[in-house]
Parts: sequence; structure tokens; C-alpha cells
Amino acid sequence: MSYSSIDLADVTRKLAAAAPAADASSAFPWAGIEAVHAAGLLESTVATRFGGKGASIADVGRILAALGRGDPSVALISSMTIFAHLGQAVGSKWPEQLYRRLLEDARDRPVLLNAARVEPDLGSPARGGLPDTLARRTTGGWAISGRKRFVTGALGLTHFLVWARTDETPQRVGTFVVASERPGIKVIENWKSLGMRASGSHDVEFQDVEVPLEDVLDLVDVSIGTQDNRAHAAASVALTAIYLGAAEAAQEAFIRFGHERIPANLGVPIARTERFISAAGEIDLLVGGARQILFNALDHSLGEPETLIRARLLAARNIRDAVQLAVRTLGNPGINGDLGIERHFRDIQSVLVHAPQEDTSVSILGRSACDRWSRNTAERRPIVAEEKAHDLLSGSRQASDTRELLNAVSGRPA
Repeated sequence: MSYSSIDLADVTRKLAAAAPAADASSAFPWAGIEAVHAAGLLESTVATRFGGKGASIADVGRILAALGRGDPSVALISSMTIFAHLGQAVGSKWPEQLYRRLLEDARDRPVLLNAARVEPDLGSPARGGLPDTLARRTTGGWAISGRKRFVTGALGLTHFLVWARTDETPQRVGTFVVASERPGIKVIENWKSLGMRASGSHDVEFQDVEVPLEDVLDLVDVSIGTQDNRAHAAASVALTAIYLGAAEAAQEAFIRFGHERIPANLGVPIARTERFISAAGEIDLLVGGARQILFNALDHSLGEPETLIRARLLAARNIRDAVQLAVRTLGNPGINGDLGIERHFRDIQSVLVHAPQEDTSVSILGRSACDRWSRNTAERRPIVAEEKAHDLLSGSRQASDTRELLNAVSGRPA
């Protein structure tokens, strides 16, 4: 069975029904996560060699867009597990016994994974640097100590994928698989964001948490352990599809309100007015354009990092502008919690917060454009030099021919 046989519309409805309460309480959204788990979507990217559906990164984008229409917080929590399985499908970095145990466990409950990378002092690894979190070698494995920030879904995770450096000489850096039930883990409930409230992206503190020796991924020398933003460009595009889904939900609420709202002085739905129709058209242009941009990139440009980064930025800006326009057009109903657009507006403010952030992405494109110009200029230089040499040579020959002609006229030897 492929993921495409799953009724994504049904999952979206279940998430949408539970989303307002989860947003209001900021509690972990178990109802939504259970619905995603029951549909088999958390393991949708598990490789076929492990008995999975083998969903691609483009498939992931479509799954996350559907989940985002229902509840972006649930979609974001789910995405971290989906991406972890996709990474294993592509790279086989997990110890096989550990990974198979994890899949077996996932038959009976939601097994939720997330990378714990950001730190209070370091900030986002997307901007470079190495973690302060330390993996100390012990007789039985590793002891992990440090504090991580913005760990999405912290209260519901079954495994933290902790980025840490070792105490070895020379040092190495890698991702340590830390089961959440191990002693020494403390979730610090300090997530107080404008939107994505149910994502529960709290701080997590690790104090000498024991990890088996083999439960580590990508343990490499620190000189090559920094994050490659270009390599993660496709994942960033797929992640942006979460917010596309939220924008589509806001667009639907906007249109529905336009058909249901009949002012007494007008006598017909406001959806018939030119002002509303014009705004609806602008919103459709932005949201529909974002969908085209995102999925065209995922379907056709996976080997082109700059194209993917450009697509993510353009689509994200469209999404943000579309929902802002919906709120501005409706006035008070748009910022009232009853309609739902207000929640979508808050959630969508996070669309370009994820690493690499907007300024980092723009810098990547700027450097690429400048490098491209330099390469093109360097390629033209040999041609110019060759043309000059040809001109000089031609000039010398012409001068020689002229001398020969003058000598012949004057009777002098050449």
C-alpha cells in the first residue's frame, strides 16, 4: 500500500476539529498525533527495504500540506519523524537493530523523533558553529549533557536526536539517539510563541544521560560536522508546505465567510461585491502561486539547491502576504478567534522562522549569483586573450607584408 491510498482529507478533518482546543490550551496535541499515526503517515517515508511505503520528498510535501490544512502544529511535530525516516531511507545512518526495534514499536503507538540541535549560546546551527552539548565517553557508551532550545514536540517525543560533540581528542560531532524515558532528561516548558502554540517547542536539558555506544548517527570530525544549508534545501521546501496548507485553510474560511455574511444594508452576500471578489482573486493568486512554486520545485528541481531555496522564499512570502490580506480585508471578523483566520495568521508568522532563516537563504542566493558572475567572467577571459593575441599576430603579419611590399618597390632585399 502506498501513501497515496490514504484518505488525507479525512486526516485533515480530524486535525482541524481538534486544532482550536489544542491552540487555546497549548497542550501537546495528542488527538491530532493519534490521527496521523492511525493513518500510517508517521512512517510514510520508511524505505521499502524495511517494509515501508517509501514516500519521496515530493510526497512528503503533499502530506504536510494536507496536515497543515488541519493543524500546522501537528504537521510540524509529525514532519520531524517523517524526515528522520526519509533520512534513513536515503542514507542508512541508523544502527540497523535500533532502527528495526523503533519500527516494531511504531506498530502500537506513535513513535516520535526530533533533532535537538539549537542551543541558547550557539543559536541555530544553520549559521555555523559547534554545539556546547557534550557526549562524554563512559565504560558503557556515552553520557550526554547540555541544553537544547526549540525542541518541537518535546513533551511527546519518544526519542531525542541530540547533536553533541565528544570529549575525545581529536573531537568528533554527531547525533546521539536518546530515548525519552532515560533518567536525566528535563523538559523546561517555556514555549510562549505567537503561533504554533500546540507544537510545544520547549527547551530540554540533558544531565549525564546514558546512551548506548552504538546509538549514534553521523559521528564525524568536527571540521566537517557543520550544517549544510544547501543540502537541506528540499526539506525546507517540503516543510514550507505545512504553511501552504494553513494558508489554504485561511483562504477557505475567507471565502466561506464572504458567502455567509449578508449585511442588512446590502441584502446579498459580501462575496458578490467587487471589493471582496478583488481581494479573493489576489489571495488566490498568492496561495495558488505558492502551491505551484513549491510543488514544481519538489517535482522537477531536487538537484538544484538555489532553485529550491528561491522557491521556498517566494512561496513563503506569498503565503504570509495572502493571509495578511485576508485579515485586512475582513477587519474585525478577521482578527476574531471565532472565524479561525486569526489562528492561521498567527501560525503562518513562523513560515520563515525555520532554519535556514530568510536572511541566511537570501545570502546563499546572493553569494551564488556573485560566484556565477565571477565564473562566467573567468571563462570569458581566455577568449578575450586569444582574440587579442590573434589581433596582435594579424597586425605583425600586416606590418611584415607592408615592409615586403615597400622593399620590393624600392628594390631592397626583404
